[in-house]
Amino acid sequence: MFRAIAKFIFKITGWKVEGSFPPELKKYIIAVAPHTSNWDFPVGVLARSVLHLENGKYLGKDSLFKPPFGWFFRWLGGYPVDRSSSHDVVQQVVNIFNQHDEFILAMAPEGTRKKVEKLRTGFYYIAKGAQVPIIPCGFDFEKKIICVGAPFYPTDDQESDLQFLISYYRTIKGKNPELAI
Repeated sequence: MFRAIAKFIFKITGWKVEGSFPPELKKYIIAVAPHTSNWDFPVGVLARSVLHLENGKYLGKDSLFKPPFGWFFRWLGGYPVDRSSSHDVVQQVVNIFNQHDEFILAMAPEGTRKKVEKLRTGFYYIAKGAQVPIIPCGFDFEKKIICVGAPFYPTDDQESDLQFLISYYRTIKGKNPELAI
């Protein structure tokens, strides 16, 4: 039912999808950037249904998961993260990947909607630790296109890998392009 509603909303608002998620992959990180607006979340939830990724999960700041709406964000697949101090979140998420035969996790590599100068590396270390690919994805608000890139397996050259991802994201216009990396 929700998928039909999501497809209808996409159609009337003019959104389309370029690319796809390989069905043979059962575990991966979807690295969504640029993350420049609160609108990224509802577009992402709709895209998740349109793309048949209902089991996809996401990490969110823990304050979203408190009453009265915490149940709603959990229902949508959210996992709360305490960003106020280090709690070895990378290893915790690697363990979650290792405990499941299928696990898809969407993350914003910038870690915030504010302007940043570089990508955070948690998503990268999670992918390396869990030995899963990163699939770059972005919401191009100018063209109304969900851009899905090819799976990318991190190498031992972090700097080069992150530059590759940044190059991919620079072609995508977020809701507030002046905030993009």
